[in-house]
Amino acid sequence: MPRTETEDLAAIDDDSREGNRENALDLLAPYPSLLLAVSGGPDSVALMLLCAAWSLRSSRHIAVATVDHGLRKEARAEAEEVGRWARALGYDHHLLTWEGEKPSTRLQERARRARYALLHACAQRIGASAIVLAHHSEDQAETILFRLTRGSGVAGLAGMARVARCADVALLRPLLDFRKEELEAVCARADQPFFRDPSNEDESFARVRLRRLSPMLAAQGLDRDALLRLGSRAARADAALAHCAAEMLTRALQRNEASCIELDAATLCKAPLEILQRVLASAILSVAPAAVLRLERLERASARVAAALAAHGSVRLTLADVSIEANGGRIRLRPAPPRRSSLT
Repeated sequence: MPRTETEDLAAIDDDSREGNRENALDLLAPYPSLLLAVSGGPDSVALMLLCAAWSLRSSRHIAVATVDHGLRKEARAEAEEVGRWARALGYDHHLLTWEGEKPSTRLQERARRARYALLHACAQRIGASAIVLAHHSEDQAETILFRLTRGSGVAGLAGMARVARCADVALLRPLLDFRKEELEAVCARADQPFFRDPSNEDESFARVRLRRLSPMLAAQGLDRDALLRLGSRAARADAALAHCAAEMLTRALQRNEASCIELDAATLCKAPLEILQRVLASAILSVAPAAVLRLERLERASARVAAALAAHGSVRLTLADVSIEANGGRIRLRPAPPRRSSLT
């Protein structure tokens, strides 16, 4: 029986993932100095083993970092053991510690932020141009599902990028096409032990609860491969939208300075809301590179600007500490003035 168009597209995606597994470490080639984030779990230990056998290993400086979050009494000893494994493979090892009192809410989110901050600081200290992470295909599918449940936009549904940025350091994820079982097999073939984090079984965390639902979702067709296909297609759509938004920004840009960006309102007046939203996001980040943009707030701000443009009116608002003012045929973005203190 001939395959349907959907089956053909699925086969293409599967073939692409197979090819990406074979050449996974090619992603690392442009970077002369790498910092591997190795927690001690099977995924990151496999990453360490794969990089040890990499054909370009001798021409690259590769170090390993392990973060002790201080959340489990066994964590320190496990991190020190990872250091012994790393040194046995010829790597320098850096043990990083999340100091201070730990939060009682949003623990995983805040631990993740602390981990990336520690890894970034370590990369800067040793001169690494990239941090290499061991996220695999199940992690990717889980991320897409997690974002789907929270109503994420196209960019969120694209999942984790293979290449991203953490300030001035690249974040690389070369294992996104590997299954977890494949990475465990890498460890088994090398007779290399690893640790399992008990927090991965703690149902107080949303991701763990979603993991428990996986068999039921898979029975309804929302399995790992379906989520990965969704992510792949969302990534293509996101890239197309980003391209259109970049072109629109170029056409609309009238003034581009560190402290002020001005855009032509007439150029943006008929732009689809999604494109206008992305243009505004790019402009905000040009004025305030460290700004954190929440999708819901960005959507509301973009809708207000779009309504003002359509009515040939004016609007003034603040988003992520950036003042956005639309009037007189232009949109102006500048750093917002400091908030007045209530203290006298």
